Amino acid sequence: MLSLRQFGAHLKNSQTYLWIALLLFVVGFGLGMINAEFIQHIVVGQLQGLQEVSGKLAQSASPELSFFVFIFFNNAIKGVLMIYLGILAGVIPVFFLLVNGMVLGYLIEVQSAHGNSIMDLVLKGLLPHGIIEIPAIIIASAFGIKFGMVSLRGLGRQISGQKESGSREWSAFAKASLNVSLWIVILLFIAAIIESTLTFHLVRG
Repeated sequence: MLSLRQFGAHLKNSQTYLWIALLLFVVGFGLGMINAEFIQHIVVGQLQGLQEVSGKLAQSASPELSFFVFIFFNNAIKGVLMIYLGILAGVIPVFFLLVNGMVLGYLIEVQSAHGNSIMDLVLKGLLPHGIIEIPAIIIASAFGIKFGMVSLRGLGRQISGQKESGSREWSAFAKASLNVSLWIVILLFIAAIIESTLTFHLVRG
């Protein structure tokens, strides 16, 4: 179940969905950079919520531990949910990718507009943990989109009377999703450690 080789094989077999997920994230990023009014309406609320939580965690007795617990469970739960909520025709993972891309693009655009160093933001605030976290989220969402397509094909086969073929595809995806989910959690665990320690001190330093 924890086989890294199987994880690699699942990624290889899902390249189309990975490219789709990456494209959606990039589109979201581009929309966030536009900084349009309707984008602000979606993104600002997300960022304000994160700032409020961040402020409370920073005042705790052990900020690093508090940040780690919050970041890990928040990201891990969302990551796994994106895989299995994909059953709804893949709509939720698509929306998740677009919004996360918009948040990142909007954040960079706002920092640039205020004359802040984008290089510092990327190298200190995003790259240390983001190099693991962002791919993990894209992978999880890609499998959510794939689950949506498996569900739609399965429904079509049920209607057309090809139940056996649909059952095999469902079974294969279920096995793959367990392996992928575990590796997503592991990757996000590592990313949370980096974000709550290295990124935390780089940003504050």
